[in-house]
Amino acid sequence: MAAEDYIKGFLIGGLIGAALGILYAPKSGKETREEICRTTQDLLDKAKAQYEDKRRKIEELADREKELLAESKRRLKKAVDAGVEALRQEKAGPSET
Repeated sequence: MAAEDYIKGFLIGGLIGAALGILYAPKSGKETREEICRTTQDLLDKAKAQYEDKRRKIEELADREKELLAESKRRLKKAVDAGVEALRQEKAGPSET
């Protein structure tokens, strides 16, 4: 949730900054439109970069968790198999070793 709030705050702050810049910078209409386009494109590029970074980190975490889950399942199966084998040996009686 914190990352989502950060991105929202970043975008809102960028829009407010762009609006204030337009209001206080006396330029022609064409220059203002070009500035708006540049600012909008910059914000979109930054938002896309943030999105891709977060998506990549989430994928890395998901992959790591899958590996941990697979390892836990393997260990659990090994423990269950050992328990089943011990139970079989117990039921079979004392071994002749």
